[in-house]
Amino acid sequence: MTDRADTKTNPLFREAGASWYWVLAGPLCAGTMLWIEKSSGYGWQPWIPLLFLVLVSGFIALQVTAARIHTSVELTAETLRQGTETIKVAEIVRVYPEPENPVGSEKELQRWQSARALGELVGVPKGRVGIGLRLTGGRTAQAWARRHRHLRAVLTPLVEERVGPTDPPAVPDGPDGPDGPE
Repeated sequence: MTDRADTKTNPLFREAGASWYWVLAGPLCAGTMLWIEKSSGYGWQPWIPLLFLVLVSGFIALQVTAARIHTSVELTAETLRQGTETIKVAEIVRVYPEPENPVGSEKELQRWQSARALGELVGVPKGRVGIGLRLTGGRTAQAWARRHRHLRAVLTPLVEERVGPTDPPAVPDGPDGPDGPE
């Protein structure tokens, strides 16, 4: 019997979604309140700072947990996980090049920029950038990541080694140019 750690492949790309360091805001808030109480002459009264410690730390821990579940990304040689949705790399037929115009611009967008985002979220999470994917069955979707260029650089060779380069071969212009003989 193999250990579970042995069967899991190492990730080629990984983003956690959020950092646990944000939870330190609770103790910092409580410490600041204690300092204010002491410096203003009220002495050490720990009940209100303790309440803030619990409330702030608990609320932020809840937010970090949600972000680590819903906005994390992991790419292995076999799968791409975006939040809670996992697709096989074998389902990806093409990785579209970076768009000329960002989503927030008034200019014309690429068709894939309006495709559904992977994961159970309504769109590409805030602070992330979409990467256009052509999937099997003619489907289009958007992968996303904060470090989107790094994800694209790792994902593109995985897809191209399986399906080949996606750019059409260049046809020389000449008497038999791209449209054939005249």
